[in-house]
Amino acid sequence: MERPDTLLFTLTGRDRPGVSSQVFSTLAGFGVDVLDLEQIVLRGRLILGVLTSVPDNLPALQGAIATAAAELGMNIEIERGTGDTKIERTGRCHVTVIGVPLTAAALAGVTQRIREAGANIDRIERMARYPVTAFELALSGADVDQLRAQLAVLAAEQSVDIAVQPASLLRHGARLIVMDVDSTLIHGEVIEMIAAHAGFEAEVAEVTERAMRGEIDFEESLRARVALLKGVPASALDEVYNAIELNPGARTLVRTLRRLGYRFAIVSGGFSQITDRLAQDLGIHYARANELEIVDGVLTGGIVGEVVDRAGKARALREIAAEIGIPEEATVAIGDGANDLDMLSAAGLGIAYNAKPLVRSQAGTAINVPYLDTILYLLGIKREEIEAADAAAGVVTPAPPI
Repeated sequence: MERPDTLLFTLTGRDRPGVSSQVFSTLAGFGVDVLDLEQIVLRGRLILGVLTSVPDNLPALQGAIATAAAELGMNIEIERGTGDTKIERTGRCHVTVIGVPLTAAALAGVTQRIREAGANIDRIERMARYPVTAFELALSGADVDQLRAQLAVLAAEQSVDIAVQPASLLRHGARLIVMDVDSTLIHGEVIEMIAAHAGFEAEVAEVTERAMRGEIDFEESLRARVALLKGVPASALDEVYNAIELNPGARTLVRTLRRLGYRFAIVSGGFSQITDRLAQDLGIHYARANELEIVDGVLTGGIVGEVVDRAGKARALREIAAEIGIPEEATVAIGDGANDLDMLSAAGLGIAYNAKPLVRSQAGTAINVPYLDTILYLLGIKREEIEAADAAAGVVTPAPPI
């Protein structure tokens, strides 16, 4: 019989303090090397896997580890292996699944598509249980583009959000986050709020909707809408700003990523008179938007300078990334309208946030739950880590339901 090169010990049972200590103390008595190690605790149940070299006195080690497991009240399995213990992991990627709720049927579909793609699930971690349920699956052996296309169809069928990202060192470094403003960072459209002061809210809203769906040219539509604002007093902008509602999770998203050294930019087809104040309020580093022309305290119905349109948003992302020395692959863009598509495409990770159908269909990743901080889970940050950092800083967060 061929002598084994490795031993895999798998212990399962009720978790309690001292399990790992007793196991490794037992192994230490036989002078083995630890080649691999994994441990998870799920609802108080421990699974501990230890891959070791083989000692000279193999029967004695098997007996000792079995005794240790019995004393701990745990089950033990011992597998012998031969050959190279290193597994080459290619086609590595992260799949994030988000649902409200997240059903077994949705997860069954995800795992089936992964199996059909010939990929292997190496690890599963829960990212959040409230206000959404989110899991991250680490895969190997995947064709990322093929898997993304298959899971996009499943996401629509099961009404869940699924993001597929290649595993990359960039995921662990500081990145640039570039966000749209209207209907992304904030609820609603600023231009419609201003138009209400001129009595043209309905007319402006109709044109805005068509522009966001990509049915009409953005710059043309913007100039036509702004022309309707002629005569509105500049003081109305203060009223509009005070009425703005941030989308849920906006402050948490910015606060958390700033702690990690991320840089933020808001790039908007809206107006600098609003976006500059938003940037100052939230601690956002850069802001690009259109400037409303104001003469003698009144809006003229015109725009000063070049319009920030679809191409302008992508250009702003590239310029800001170059200014701070961050590669485009390390940028994240978030938007909801057709004028965000170039920006989403230019970014390393483009996220359609509660977007129009056209945008969802063309973006690599879509989030359809109304929580901006859900994006943190796509970056590998867990809800528990966010709340722990907030608690340490004295930030009070709502308690999850029991």
